[in-house]
Amino acid sequence: MERTFIAVKPDAVQRGLIGEVIQRFEKKGFKIIGLKILQLDRQTAEKHYAEHFGKPFFESLVDFITSGPVVVMVLEGVNAVEAARKLMGATNPANADPGTIRADYAHTMQRNVVHGSDSTVSAEREIAIFFDEKELIPGWKRDMEGQFI
Repeated sequence: MERTFIAVKPDAVQRGLIGEVIQRFEKKGFKIIGLKILQLDRQTAEKHYAEHFGKPFFESLVDFITSGPVVVMVLEGVNAVEAARKLMGATNPANADPGTIRADYAHTMQRNVVHGSDSTVSAEREIAIFFDEKELIPGWKRDMEGQFI
């Protein structure tokens, strides 16, 4: 099983979409092995977006992600990173495939509802920023798991 990191961004939290976003991942078959709501401080936000440091949009990214609460989670599943990104849709909602989270709910490229790791390396790095390993419950089984063909 692979892990990925997902953040429900402040725009989605403000619009009451937390449950809808989580439901999309659960219905796709992901298991949530870590989940919390928090208000990011600037230092954590800068660490999270470190790969964009120095780019013209870095400051606006940090300002936005610290503007309100976020819900962060760790998902577990087969090809979790790729599958989650496909479910989220393109970063720019104008380019997102119909039926994806961003196509259905996002307004702009910055206010695009959800963030997801773009590689397994990024997932490991991002998970470590937001979660201690003791906060995760990996490998738990659903009661009905394995009973379907």
